[in-house]
Amino acid sequence: MKLYSIETGNFKLDGGAMFGVVPKVIWNKTNPADANNLIDLAARCLLIEEGNRLILIDTGMGDKQSDKFFGYYSLWGSHTMDKSLAKQGFHRDDITDVFLTHLHFDHCGGAVQWNKDKTSYEPAFKNAKFWTNEDHWNWAIKPNPREKASFLSENILPMQESGQLNFISKPDGDFGFSAEMNFSVFYADGHTDKQMIPMINYNGKTICFMADLLPTAGHIPIPYVMGYDTRPLLTMPEKTKFLDEAATNNYFLFLEHDAHNEIIAVQHTEKGVRLDQIFQSDEILR
Repeated sequence: MKLYSIETGNFKLDGGAMFGVVPKVIWNKTNPADANNLIDLAARCLLIEEGNRLILIDTGMGDKQSDKFFGYYSLWGSHTMDKSLAKQGFHRDDITDVFLTHLHFDHCGGAVQWNKDKTSYEPAFKNAKFWTNEDHWNWAIKPNPREKASFLSENILPMQESGQLNFISKPDGDFGFSAEMNFSVFYADGHTDKQMIPMINYNGKTICFMADLLPTAGHIPIPYVMGYDTRPLLTMPEKTKFLDEAATNNYFLFLEHDAHNEIIAVQHTEKGVRLDQIFQSDEILR
């Protein structure tokens, strides 16, 4: 097995929204804001090469939305999906499976693209199976008012219309290759219903793709919960359970949204679980 970090682009969001009730004077120390109160974020995906399978976890925002839409997110940097795949010797047509932690636009937008004449949408990975779970799918296609702006039909429905959509069975999370890869799933409901956190056994290490359970290293303290979470009082015990296990078992936490810290490890302290070490992806995924 080989793992690759795939940078699909960078954006910015309001720091207050990203940290909920935590005062700026505190979160600004770890995630400094610009003059508009925006903090740097990444859309970092993980690519797994195992045998004849090439599995992509999440897809970033993609590029099919309008300039007005992207203007809300202050895109920056030069990363793209295609450039990052090419850097590792791959093309999007090589992808066999796309595993989506959840269906918010910044995690699945890149799964769908315009067709050549921009008259309709099509899967951006034409040879891939798209994996979600049925409970989350049903949650996303009939969105609540809180998440309606995050669940965009053009990002979601073309996966089903193409016949490429697949549901992961529960409770074991099997999707055809999980057992042979030691690939397991931690379900979390605080951010959105049935978000999936993949955990991969890799060269004796456990790599956890944190999605929105832990957006950045600055979110480690348990009360540091995003304003975007639908059930913040549920996020806290989910974070507590996961981070306790991560500190006890020396997990490596792959951060999807932290623009400056790719992989971290955590430790138990008198104040609870806290940051231990920061790694570049090539230190852990080599």
